[in-house]
Amino acid sequence: MPLQDNHPGKFYTISEVSRETDLPDYTIRYWEKELGIIRPARKASGRRLYTAEDIDRLNAVKDLVYRKKMTLAGAKRNLLKPPAAQNSDGQKSAAPGAETLKLLREIHKELCAIAKE
Repeated sequence: MPLQDNHPGKFYTISEVSRETDLPDYTIRYWEKELGIIRPARKASGRRLYTAEDIDRLNAVKDLVYRKKMTLAGAKRNLLKPPAAQNSDGQKSAAPGAETLKLLREIHKELCAIAKE
């Protein structure tokens, strides 16, 4: 079942998610409990219903844990960081350079002057 054909509001069972992510269902349940970043809806019977966003999060955790060799705690910290604090590899971005800081100070000074007027 390709996710490209999904539509908003579509839900997936744990077996569908397992096939899509290539993760065993027990791993999905463990990560759900351990990380707390995946909260599937539940039917009245208690059956889990996952969204495409949940699947994306599981794939992100899988990438961080299996490919980048992070611990679950490290993967959780990485996924909870605001996107601006990460670069395209999911690593923390470098601090702004001296020129950038100088420009920001000038802009701040100009905005303060405008606010006083």
